[in-house]
Amino acid sequence: MRAHCMMNVHFEEPGYIADWMDRQTYSMQVWRLFENPSLPDVEDVDLLVVMGGPMNIYEEERYPYLAGEKELINACIKEHKHVLGICLGAQLIADALGEKVFKNREKEIGWFPVHPDGETEGHKILSIFPETFTPFHWHGETFDLPEGARLMGFSDACRNQGFLYGDHVLALQFHLEITPQIVDGLLQHASDDLTAGTYVQTVPEIREGLDYCPGNKVILFQLLDRFLGTVIKNKQP
Repeated sequence: MRAHCMMNVHFEEPGYIADWMDRQTYSMQVWRLFENPSLPDVEDVDLLVVMGGPMNIYEEERYPYLAGEKELINACIKEHKHVLGICLGAQLIADALGEKVFKNREKEIGWFPVHPDGETEGHKILSIFPETFTPFHWHGETFDLPEGARLMGFSDACRNQGFLYGDHVLALQFHLEITPQIVDGLLQHASDDLTAGTYVQTVPEIREGLDYCPGNKVILFQLLDRFLGTVIKNKQP
């Protein structure tokens, strides 16, 4: 499987997604767009992973590589490639599917429960989510649900926490891939986001929540097994 990961900043890495790829004995090429805006050809992509970042999707003047990244996401979706977006990546997917990205009523930073939508029960991919789980969040924006997409779930702070479009496009506003090292990077480089708010945890609260990481890794692996099972089977040598 030809997997490509788009990194928008150096401190938001693929984390446990890379661990899952290693378990499958597949390599994933990482593209550090903030250093070099070059991108893979669509024909060379089986899986496109789009990571997070502190910018919003409309800041193309400040982050020129966003324009090319959007074009690649659009092309991969149209070519029925598998696309996985995390946080900013999920917002970029929503944009590609025709929805606006806008400021959420609350910032959501820290460890907060997500509740799967009732319609995911029995779904071959989304049914792996437990009744309630507590992933990591770091966002101030959100999106409307694209037409034809299936809502993944919601939290108290954010109505749309993710969606599945067809069986090949998965957008997650939250972070299951997060590792303690990535949390350290966010606290070091994005601490200005930690302004007072109902759904903004303090640094000690965020560090205390690192105990959620192992359980979230299990959920992530189960999700990727379901989401990418078909593409991996089809790409076996």
